[in-house]
Amino acid sequence: MTLLQVTDLRVSFDTPDGVVRAVRGMSFALDRGRTLGIVGESGSGKSVATQTLMRLTPGARVTGRALFEGQDLLTVSDRRMRELRGAEIGMIFQDPLSSLHPLYRVGRQIEEMIRAHDGKATREQARKRAVEMLGLVGIPRPDRRADDYPHQFSGGMRQRAMIAMALALNPKLIIADEPTTALDATVQAQILDLMRRLQREFDTALIMITHDLGVIADMADEVLVMYGGRPAEVAGRRDLYYRPHHPYTKGLLESVPSATGGDRLRTISGQPPSLINLPSGCVFHPRCPYVMDRCPVDEPPLDPAGEPRLDPGTEHVSACWLPHDIAGLDERAETARAEAARRGRSGADEGSGR
Repeated sequence: MTLLQVTDLRVSFDTPDGVVRAVRGMSFALDRGRTLGIVGESGSGKSVATQTLMRLTPGARVTGRALFEGQDLLTVSDRRMRELRGAEIGMIFQDPLSSLHPLYRVGRQIEEMIRAHDGKATREQARKRAVEMLGLVGIPRPDRRADDYPHQFSGGMRQRAMIAMALALNPKLIIADEPTTALDATVQAQILDLMRRLQREFDTALIMITHDLGVIADMADEVLVMYGGRPAEVAGRRDLYYRPHHPYTKGLLESVPSATGGDRLRTISGQPPSLINLPSGCVFHPRCPYVMDRCPVDEPPLDPAGEPRLDPGTEHVSACWLPHDIAGLDERAETARAEAARRGRSGADEGSGR
């Protein structure tokens, strides 16, 4: 059964410089126990989308639907939303030092969250649960460390404390916004292992937001690639990594350093678009090596791509005018893309494949 169903989410902000169209038509579905990875460059709309689901974007103009067990998160009352936050939906932010209050002990902050959402819990019960959760996430001597302040924790321990707080009431959904960005590689691996273990134990759905494709490869069941405020490609993990269709997805994968070294890093030319002055047509066309005549004119819809699929039961859709059957990273797919782009630039319709 679908836990969260987001349909045509659109978020914009009025600024002195113009309207920032931060999210433009995001849709996805997430089941219990599954992980959705959301990737993209900074400014692509990843964090704004999920913060909007939590009603943490005051002043934004929001349209669309976000059904969480049948309740629209975008329209429920403020009181009901406060009940859902923490108890049903937990969130792990990128910087735990700014998320934890510097003047309150870590254990007390977890206790307050528990008591705010569980009116029957006594202070002693909340304390016991806080210590239990700190121990569960691997903090040594949790009964003593619960009385420490955030600055007395290392970066990895602060992130573990945030995970403990997010999971303290066994929420059905966790939103993790760049949870390992500020951590070194060893601590990052430990945090990801911890999240996987706790997700299995509690059967929790997870939305993982990151720009690190290595994290997504470890964690996600499905991947949503954002560019310029809208999904560029959505696919199962194996389809996305082995049979990408959208040139932007392909560029992201090719920019990942190789473990064996040797080859020069490939980069995506240009800069991400301004969300105030978006390019016409396909927003990726100023940076795309396969741009065709119709790309600056018509915005492509999300259409099925990359058949046959490597991940049965998952959709694979891409917002690109290249033929839908051209997918992958091999030389054959590259040749087909180049030929389709050549025909598209000459104005021939047979290369559209749409």
